[in-house]
Amino acid sequence: MKKILCYGDSNTHGTKPMRDQNDVARFASLERWPGIVGSELGAEYQIIEEGLPGRTTVHNDAIEGDHKNGKTYLLPCLESHWPLDAVVIALGVNDLKARHGVSASDIAAGVGVLVDVVRSAPCFGHTPPKILVLAAPTILETGWLGKMFAGGAEKSKALSAELSAVMHAKSVAFFDLSTVAHVSPIDGIHFDATNHRTMGHAIALQLKALLA
Repeated sequence: MKKILCYGDSNTHGTKPMRDQNDVARFASLERWPGIVGSELGAEYQIIEEGLPGRTTVHNDAIEGDHKNGKTYLLPCLESHWPLDAVVIALGVNDLKARHGVSASDIAAGVGVLVDVVRSAPCFGHTPPKILVLAAPTILETGWLGKMFAGGAEKSKALSAELSAVMHAKSVAFFDLSTVAHVSPIDGIHFDATNHRTMGHAIALQLKALLA
């Protein structure tokens, strides 16, 4: 059985579009994109969901907590689930929050740091996992999250190209989700069920090719 770790944020977690801070709900396992990937790939694959709402690439969050730092938890996560055949990294959106004050190029560099962590993790005699990095579609500054992500929409327009360049330099597989999906206009960050299905199908195809 091939094991795939999906390491991401609220969109990997399956958080539904939110109308306010108390409107917190999660899609069922087979409705969110990692579950759909599992259904597409079949019983020969095990999908490990590691989606934490608010997770950044490499930044502590002074408001939501230091545990939101994606780098801090990645190595223990990798060791917990080894051996792995592939790691999907779907991070960078939360770095767009105004409080972090980082550029698109810095966000891409942060994802690059996570790639380096995966590659440096002990494999205990097993083949190192393949890596697939995902770029999220452009966000919208709308709804109750609009102020939190002020200035983020413009940065997110440049993020895919920045990520593509960093991953090309590191010889890492890359897929731009904006080619198949778009965020919900309700909060400008999360995805509806239709877009989760579309992303799941597309990501499954990418993983089939990566692990062939």
